[in-house]
Formats: sequence, structure tokens, C-alpha cells
Amino acid sequence: MELILKSENKNKLAAVIALAKKLNISVEEREEQLQQTDRRNELVNRILNFKAKRPGSIKNAAKWEREQREDRDLPFTNGR
Repeated sequence: MELILKSENKNKLAAVIALAKKLNISVEEREEQLQQTDRRNELVNRILNFKAKRPGSIKNAAKWEREQREDRDLPFTNGR
């Protein structure tokens, strides 16, 4: 059986680890997995909080798409 414990409180984790060792339960710490998770969360936040340095070149997306697809109907519309 495997149990994964996660906490920001290192003192509480130390107490749990000490108890586990006292009960002869093997303990395996995976610090690098936490670093990978932190890196991933940092990248996700960076992507979600992205702000363009200048406005986009397409002002009206619907109009631009109509112009690009003027030879065929747009999805979910009844013709033009």
C-alpha cells in the first residue's frame, strides 16, 4: 500500500514521518516531484496571466473570419 502526504507545514510532516519510523513504516520522500509540480504550476499561472504587450491586429474576429471564409458558410449560421 502506498500513501502520499502533501503539506506546506514541514513541522507536521516531520511529526508524521517520525511516527511512521517509530511504527517501522518505510518512508520515501520525493522532493523532486514537488519541484516539478511547482514548476508546472508556475508555468500554468504564467500562461493564464499572460498579457499582450500590444493589441492584436484583428479588431473584429467575426468580421475577419467571414472575410477569410467568404467562399463557404460559417458553422452554426443559416447562410450569410
